[in-house]
Amino acid sequence: MGIRIYKPTSAGRRNASVSDFADLTKGYKPERSLLKPKRKTGGRNNQGKITARHRGGGHKQMYRVVDFRRAKDGVMATVDSVQYDPNRSARIALLKYSDGEKVYVIAPAGLKAGAKVQNGPDAAPVVGNSLPLKNIPLGTTICCIELRAGRGAVLCRSAGTQATLMAREADWAQLALPSGEIRRVPSTCRAVIGQVGNTDHMKVRLGKAGRARWLGRRPHVRGTAMNPVDHPHGGGEGRTKGGRHPVSPQGKSAKGGSTRQRRKGSNSSIVRRRKSRRYGQLKLH
Repeated sequence: MGIRIYKPTSAGRRNASVSDFADLTKGYKPERSLLKPKRKTGGRNNQGKITARHRGGGHKQMYRVVDFRRAKDGVMATVDSVQYDPNRSARIALLKYSDGEKVYVIAPAGLKAGAKVQNGPDAAPVVGNSLPLKNIPLGTTICCIELRAGRGAVLCRSAGTQATLMAREADWAQLALPSGEIRRVPSTCRAVIGQVGNTDHMKVRLGKAGRARWLGRRPHVRGTAMNPVDHPHGGGEGRTKGGRHPVSPQGKSAKGGSTRQRRKGSNSSIVRRRKSRRYGQLKLH
């Protein structure tokens, strides 16, 4: 896995880069039985109102059905191919179980075609295997972690992310997450051994606005460039915000701050909160 830098043949190519896709299996085709059509929302909810700004357009995509539960225990699977997924930053691996079933899973770094993987408490703690946290040695790098047993992986699923199993106590396991947060998770929850692949994803530079449009990202317009009817910072003679502090289009403060619910039930599972970068300093929540 690496980054290929374009030659500066034009202004859009200058400083642009792209993944070299060396970690993908050559000559593969997506498994048609695991493809579903994906409808664009344009950032709108079921009422047609925009809830996520600057979204729309983009290349048409087919959704790959990914198995986040990894609940097929005791059956050996072979990695048929490592493939590109347009719906996520990570790579996906097509597994073929010995009974003939095919599934997509998130591909950890180092997993290649032909490798053998297994699920369940009897699986060995090697890259690509999925097993409960109570069966994983302490200090192991893990990804695709469940928060509730049997519900499927929700933590550390994007490219290059990983967590570390720090300790176990009674029925809980303690994890160090990429954000710096230390959290308790039931030890019956499953995780995949290894770090998520495509580790250089964050180093890719789009280089031109058109590549962002291909991804479905529309232009971001400053509030000060709008009219007063469109944004609290709009209007006025010259460049001015009207003498007020930065706010969102809805008038809420844009200076940062905690967005987590104070009475959220899972607050008791957080041993140490992540560090937040605010006003150039690191502070604990």
